[in-house]
Amino acid sequence: METRLESLNNLFKELLPAVDFCSMRIVNERSEDLSVRQNILQPLTSTRSQGAMFTVIHQGGYGYAATSDLSASGMQTAIGHACEWAKMSAGKSVTDFSAIPQSAAQGRYVGPSSTTWSRSEMIALLMQESQACQIDSRIVDWSASMTRITSDQWFLSSAGADIQQHFSYLIPNLRVTANQGSETQTRTLGGQYNGFCHQGGLEILQHAGFYGSGQRIAQEAIDLLSAQNCPSGRMDLLLLPEQMMLQIHESIGHPLELDRILGDERNFAGTSFVKPAMFGHFQYGSRLLNVTHDPQRTEEFASYQWDDDGTPAEKTWLIREGVLQRPLGSALSQARSGIQGLANSRACDWNRPPIDRMANLNIEPGDSSLKQMIAAVENGVLMNTNVSWSIDDSRNKFQFGCEYGQLIKDGEIKGLIKNPNYRGISESFWRSLKMVGDVSTYVVMGTPFCGKGEPSQVIRVGHASPACLFDHVDVFGGEI
Repeated sequence: METRLESLNNLFKELLPAVDFCSMRIVNERSEDLSVRQNILQPLTSTRSQGAMFTVIHQGGYGYAATSDLSASGMQTAIGHACEWAKMSAGKSVTDFSAIPQSAAQGRYVGPSSTTWSRSEMIALLMQESQACQIDSRIVDWSASMTRITSDQWFLSSAGADIQQHFSYLIPNLRVTANQGSETQTRTLGGQYNGFCHQGGLEILQHAGFYGSGQRIAQEAIDLLSAQNCPSGRMDLLLLPEQMMLQIHESIGHPLELDRILGDERNFAGTSFVKPAMFGHFQYGSRLLNVTHDPQRTEEFASYQWDDDGTPAEKTWLIREGVLQRPLGSALSQARSGIQGLANSRACDWNRPPIDRMANLNIEPGDSSLKQMIAAVENGVLMNTNVSWSIDDSRNKFQFGCEYGQLIKDGEIKGLIKNPNYRGISESFWRSLKMVGDVSTYVVMGTPFCGKGEPSQVIRVGHASPACLFDHVDVFGGEI
């Protein structure tokens, strides 16, 4: 591999055009999917994606082009296309791209990884958990799966950048559906968005509770069939981390992406209720809300040392004691807006340009135990694990549904409920935050499925959160 990289390095230097700036970002990614459905091993899939993205900035213009042909002729053709785009956009852009400082960072980063991987052992584990799901004739569908991904990325530039990063990912999932008459309930391990995804090796399975999950998740699906429907009304809402993950993602992450705030995404992913003038003083949530962007938390799904433009990553406070501090804005968006951002220029693969994306977006722990939060509720509902969501184009008004719920009355859990839902408005919902769980309630999660951009990019993100208690939330369900 080192020999190949050195050869590409020399070739890139030979092909460098006479422009203000040129970079090459190479991605070599391999993935393998194992799946067992209803005790039947599904066809194994293995994929590889390899190629390079070239970015050219010249006389204020900006252009890029990608290729999977890493020969001299393939790279030269792609660089030529990028130069043409830069030439055509020069003088016609709202931004003078040549005035933006470019990274000259150099270094190597290797994230946590697995030293062993036995396909036969993993298939045996999936089969074991699949078979364990068959606890009742009312279980009508079930599956267990696992995806392993390794990714090598290399960034070189005419400014002197030389960055190599290696990542290893593991994504376990288990899903069980139960049916009785007209009632159907599904329970999952970590939600439909593969929430227990991490960087690292087989220790991730232990963190996710994958061992023994088949019987446990199946029993929860069965129990939901006979549970009462969620009541409706305004009440306290206690959200556990599997649901907090999506709440953070949709009503903090996307609204704070600076390119959305500047209007870039309005035709596809929407805009944001957040305006540039809000940073530094807007009360986004209660004083208990502290949100950080932390790509350096190594085990989390979207950790890295440098973003895809070579900007060094560090833990950054986005919201502190409820006050909005910074947006999720890359060097380009910072130059356009004059607002300080962070290292979040990210692309989903070699054939896409990097744009503003959240990475590890986390709520910092508070000082309340789960027992204390339950005891503080006179009338409310506990909810966990997202099953449905809807949010408006400005990421403000939302409603979310969960797989699993429990009634809380007079400080005690009073029973299981099904079909729990809640709705709210982002800027007032976070202000109703009245208790934040301590480290004992804190769970690191994420999702491989964050979509944005034209052409579309589906990217990996991480979200860690404690349990959180909200006051006077509009809860609703199937109660008649």
